[in-house]
Amino acid sequence: MKKRIWKVAGINFDHFHMGDLLRMAVEHPQVKVVGLADEQPARMEEAVSKLGIRRELAFTDHRECLEKTRPDVVILCPAASRHGEWVKKVAPYGVHLLVEKPFAGSLKEADAMVRAMPKGRTLMINWPLQWVASHRKAHDLVGAGVIGEVLNVWHFGGNRGPLWHGADKDEKTAEQVASEKPHSWFYQKKHGGGSLLDYLGYGTTLGTWYQGGRRPLDVTAVVDQPPGLEVDEHSIVVARYAHGLSKFETRWGTFTDPWILQPQPRCGFVIAGTEGTISSYDYDDFVTVQTRRRRQPTPVAAPQPRAPHRNPIQYLLHCLDRDEPLQGPVSLPISRIGQEIVDAAVRSARTGRTVKL
Repeated sequence: MKKRIWKVAGINFDHFHMGDLLRMAVEHPQVKVVGLADEQPARMEEAVSKLGIRRELAFTDHRECLEKTRPDVVILCPAASRHGEWVKKVAPYGVHLLVEKPFAGSLKEADAMVRAMPKGRTLMINWPLQWVASHRKAHDLVGAGVIGEVLNVWHFGGNRGPLWHGADKDEKTAEQVASEKPHSWFYQKKHGGGSLLDYLGYGTTLGTWYQGGRRPLDVTAVVDQPPGLEVDEHSIVVARYAHGLSKFETRWGTFTDPWILQPQPRCGFVIAGTEGTISSYDYDDFVTVQTRRRRQPTPVAAPQPRAPHRNPIQYLLHCLDRDEPLQGPVSLPISRIGQEIVDAAVRSARTGRTVKL
């Protein structure tokens, strides 16, 4: 049976991950990229030139793009504080939406996004770590009961900073980073900037996945106050559950980027259960397991994920083709709990108090 060809458009290039997602779309055999839209034409130039997208398919008005190209699926990469605004703009066109992480700037905004979706249309929140082999293997082992009931999750997430890399992770110079900082939404509080909002959702959302969808009782957060900046570059968050404590740490300013060379501390997860522990670090091809039966830390191979779990475009289209619900961190129930923890952390950091969920 001939497989459906899905028409895909990329709208709003605030987040540099748009380039990565468009490349996945271009390389998918069931995708035809029919349009791009951004108010700043220069931000689309890299995608146009690198991915071979025809220049006449790049629009500065998202409405014109949607009306002329009629996509089935839209990739959205707006600033964190504008996710709700852009979902409300695009959802009425009857498309499925893939929104790059985080879910939203607040829980209220996240819920408004869900309500804005037409009946029968899918909203997916992409958490890139869901497609990393080591983290998928860790979840498989948790699901198989290898370490018993999960009691604690530790996550350390970050990179040198959001301006050090563009599409396809192309590295920028220190001079470029310094010149872009004053103008970037990543460093503006009103647009949802800061390492906490950029990275905390990774830990809280995958942490919720590892803990079987359980919610914490309360959250305590501390953030740094870098001189000359209005947002944080480092946060430490403790979530208290009925079954134990978990810690989620975010950092812009790691010594190296983890996809090139893991910094110290290493970026990734450590999961402790009643019968053992698992460490799962970003981009490794293995995880390390300890159990009561085998106390010596033992590497366990983490092969590359099989289809349809290699990337978000592949997974979304797989689910749409089969009319299946999304599973894991990209699903709304898991992402919403992750957002709920982020919201509590923001309030805790602002007030200096523990916040109950």
